[in-house]
Amino acid sequence: MSVEPLMSPVVDTHCHMDVQYDNEHSLPSVTEAMANALRVGVAKVIQVGCDVASSQWASEIAMTHPDVWAAVALHPNAAAHDPDLEKSLEVIAELAKLPQVRAVGETGLDYFRTGPDGIAAQHLSFKRHIEIAKETGKALVIHDRDAHDDVVRILLENEAPQTVVFHCFSGGVELANICAEHGWYTSFSGTVTFKNAPELREAAKVMPLELLLVETDSPFLTPVPLRGRPNSSSLLPLTVRAISQARGASEQEICEALFSNAARVFGPF
Repeated sequence: MSVEPLMSPVVDTHCHMDVQYDNEHSLPSVTEAMANALRVGVAKVIQVGCDVASSQWASEIAMTHPDVWAAVALHPNAAAHDPDLEKSLEVIAELAKLPQVRAVGETGLDYFRTGPDGIAAQHLSFKRHIEIAKETGKALVIHDRDAHDDVVRILLENEAPQTVVFHCFSGGVELANICAEHGWYTSFSGTVTFKNAPELREAAKVMPLELLLVETDSPFLTPVPLRGRPNSSSLLPLTVRAISQARGASEQEICEALFSNAARVFGPF
């Protein structure tokens, strides 16, 4: 299936070009991935780190590819199992100072994959990432899985940075309203196209346009009708059009807003 190019450029605000989808698929090189993305109107991508190694890789790739910026962090599940969490956090803090690194993330809480034994480490790591984001003046990118209440509480108790992004937004209208109240951005992925996710489409509908972002989280969360194959930035138009349909807005209007919002969060481009 070929994907029709967007009417106006957008930014894939969250991808993992270093992650292999499974044993049966090989992912294109960064150069190939970006060429494919540019053909459909995806002008920039944010390559996101989940541990020290992938954060270092993201930083290096962003140095050599002008259409790629980096985000660095310890994913909450990585933090929960890190044998030397303090040392890893120190490395992330140094990487976050680099000019090609435009965000601190993905950090946050994940109560789905990590049990009670890892919660203390996740909370410590999340709070430290909040500090790093404030120290560097960069956006904080949140991973929130089955932990909405605690994520919001920790953000508020620790004076959240000026710019906060809920990556792969997984809440409904209630969480969307909380994000809107505090000026936090919500980034929607291919899940907004899923038949069993009407609450995501409602959330995308009620969010203020100036707080909307879009992402792939590739190679995961491939949008309908291509679920089952690896996701990539070149498939982002499918998600953009789902957001446009949910909001009853034109594709042009949504693209322009998504690009300007991404530039405000991660730019200047």
